[in-house]
Amino acid sequence: MAQRTLENLRVAILVTDGFEHSELVEPRRALEEAGATTRTVAPHEGRIQGMRHDEKTETVPVDMTLDQADPAQFDAVLLPGGALNADALRVEPRAQAFIRTIHQGGKPIAVICHGPWLLVSAGLVKGRTLTSYHTIQDDIRNAGGRWEDREVVRDGNWVSSRKPSDIPAFTRELLALFAEHRKAEAA
Repeated sequence: MAQRTLENLRVAILVTDGFEHSELVEPRRALEEAGATTRTVAPHEGRIQGMRHDEKTETVPVDMTLDQADPAQFDAVLLPGGALNADALRVEPRAQAFIRTIHQGGKPIAVICHGPWLLVSAGLVKGRTLTSYHTIQDDIRNAGGRWEDREVVRDGNWVSSRKPSDIPAFTRELLALFAEHRKAEAA
């Protein structure tokens, strides 16, 4: 049994159709095993379509829409990747506003693969160091961020990874970051 170091931590998983299935499901499982409460937040109700690269996988139920979600109700955010998901979220004004509010509150953000596109479009990457799927490194650099080709990068309240094969390192670091944030809040 996992240590429940994240008891009562509320994590928003900001996502839409076309997300990379493993990048949502595996970190969510680890978060819940550590005691966190996760909520899938999407632009629409119902279910969202997962992908394994370019092939459809299972769907995941939406817990609340962006219209219903209040960033103040959450302690952290997970941004799964998947090119279709990230490309749709990055142009969604409600998603941009949500992630800006989380960031301004100093809350931790865990992002993988194409997920940083939302951070780019929300104007948050300038001066930050992160990694991502290699095809969006120019987007990060052009937005004023520093891109590194490593399996996991921590920069302040952010943790980022490149792709599904990085999920073990990503999950380890996001659990550590979220636990450190939880401990700092309690102090």
